[in-house]
Amino acid sequence: MAATPIAAPHSAGVNRPARALPAGACDSHMHILDPRFAPSPHWLRTPPRAEVAAYRLLQQRLGTQRTVVVTPSTYGTDNACTLDALAQLGAAARGVAVVDAEVAEPELDRLAARGVCGLRVNFVSPQSWGTTTPQMLDTLARKAARRGWHIQLLAEPDQIVAMQALLARLPAPLVIDHLGRIEPAEGPASPAFGVLRRLLDAGRTWIKLSGVYMRSREGGPAYGDVRALGQAFVQAAPERMLWGSDWPHTTEAPGTVDDAALLDVLHAWCASDTVLHGILVGNPARLYGFSGDS
Repeated sequence: MAATPIAAPHSAGVNRPARALPAGACDSHMHILDPRFAPSPHWLRTPPRAEVAAYRLLQQRLGTQRTVVVTPSTYGTDNACTLDALAQLGAAARGVAVVDAEVAEPELDRLAARGVCGLRVNFVSPQSWGTTTPQMLDTLARKAARRGWHIQLLAEPDQIVAMQALLARLPAPLVIDHLGRIEPAEGPASPAFGVLRRLLDAGRTWIKLSGVYMRSREGGPAYGDVRALGQAFVQAAPERMLWGSDWPHTTEAPGTVDDAALLDVLHAWCASDTVLHGILVGNPARLYGFSGDS
């Protein structure tokens, strides 16, 4: 019997992924935006409604069971919405918070007690403190390292190249957002890919195979122009690749991203079901501290 179609807000279509996901599959990058929590004064756009109940519909559609809630730039350094989402989602969720470089240790203690295990440093979107600097990245990485947390970095390719020496010596594990935002036309020939490949080879960097649509000229559902880049990352270090939906897709026109298609794209990048299982289950279990591997 065919599976019952499920519609989820901010996700085009009602189909499920072409291949059923393994037990324990994790969406390692998504955001919750709840109108109960006011945006930061620095954020000028009206955020969409993307509450936990809506995200659970997406989980039902896709077959994911674990998730990582990333505080969006919308809320500045106020992680209340993310912490509320973690409380609702329970043991199957982890959080990545946004803080400024002067964050006090008691605040980090509070975040850790609520399920946060990483700090996001964003060089791309407007931030409540103004301009993000390499010094801020270095300071926050030291604070993360003392807790066994990781640093999640959103940066443009030229910024990755400019900061390569700093990135190589960061004391905390490094997670790169959205394929490094590398242009598909450059693919593995991009200087930023070369930097990330060396970081991967050093053994403490992870790549999020998310936001595939952000730089694609071809578009969905296959995003064929991104395939060479995605496959190159997967082949370079399959044991440190992660997949994330980036729901509710705030960078894209509403209703244009099919999350099931994003998982089909990931499957096409993987040489085997073993690699796919690692990206969806084993790798996030290790990085985010989920119990068990299945």
